[in-house]
This record gives sequence, C-alpha cells and structure tokens, in this order.
Amino acid sequence: MKIYTKTGDHGETSLFGGGRVSKSAARIEAYGTVDELNSFIGLARSQGVSERAEAMLHEIQQELFVLGADLATPHDARVTIPRIEEPHFAKLEGWIDELDEQVEPLRFFILPGGTPGASALHIARTVCRRAERRVITAKANSSISDHCVVYLNRLSDLLFTMSRYENAQAGIAESKWKA
Repeated sequence: MKIYTKTGDHGETSLFGGGRVSKSAARIEAYGTVDELNSFIGLARSQGVSERAEAMLHEIQQELFVLGADLATPHDARVTIPRIEEPHFAKLEGWIDELDEQVEPLRFFILPGGTPGASALHIARTVCRRAERRVITAKANSSISDHCVVYLNRLSDLLFTMSRYENAQAGIAESKWKA
C-alpha cells in the first residue's frame, strides 16, 4: 500500500463514512490537532517517564486514535466505529485521583518544567487544550459528540497532574509563579 493517494492534492480530504471537505475545515483542524497531541505524548514517553505514566500514556495514545476517528466520522455516517464514551473519561478521572494523591496539594501556580518527561507532558497539556478549543469550534457547525470535548478536558487535567507526579517521583521541586 502506498502512503500517498494524490486525492488531497487540491486541498480536500475525505471524511470516514463518505464526503469530502476542505483541509481547512474546522473538523479537520480538530482531528489534526489531536494527531499533533498524540505525537507530543509519544515525545513525552521518549523522554523517560515512570512505568505508571508510561502505561497510562500508551493507553491514551490508543484512545486518541479512537478520538481522531470519532472526529473524522460524522455521527450521521452509516458506518460503525468505536467512539469516545463516558468510560473513557471516567478512567482518566480515576487516574487523576490516583496521581493527585501522590503529590503535594496545589496551593500556587507553577511554572512548566522539571524533568524532560514532565516538561514534555506540559507541552502535551497545552496542545491538548488547543485540541479542545478546536473541537469546540468544529462542534459549532458539525455533529460532534460532547464526549470528545469532555475527554480532552479531562486529559489536559491528567497531563498536568502527571507532570507534577513525574517531578515528585524524581524529587524535583515545583517552580512557583511569582506575581
């Protein structure tokens, strides 16, 4: 199978389940940003994270493919695909609670940084927030599930908590923001 199809050479792409849209469409921007997020999570994994974070991030990368497919498939399309559902973000909430119990309570704003892995997680968190904004924009004109927004919202919280956890595991003190 060739990687190139030449079908997008004129600025359009296909949605899963049928239909072609401009590559500048909000829906395409949304799942493109989710793809970018997945790449940054892969980068974070390559920077050295704890075994617990590694396992979580690997599973998240799998789910981001589900999210991308969900975004690329209009809800009225006559195809059946896995979709982001409540159990996906409920699991993220459980992981947030698990990691949050292992770090000091947050009493101040912190500056992104620390270990290479934690720093990469902070970058992934900001890309996740951008992906969330892009999905909200696309949702205004497309049939996109609320679950996609909720998942990204929880994921950004998890990535923040995970960055704190990684620094705590490495004995790196958090850098306070000084107003």
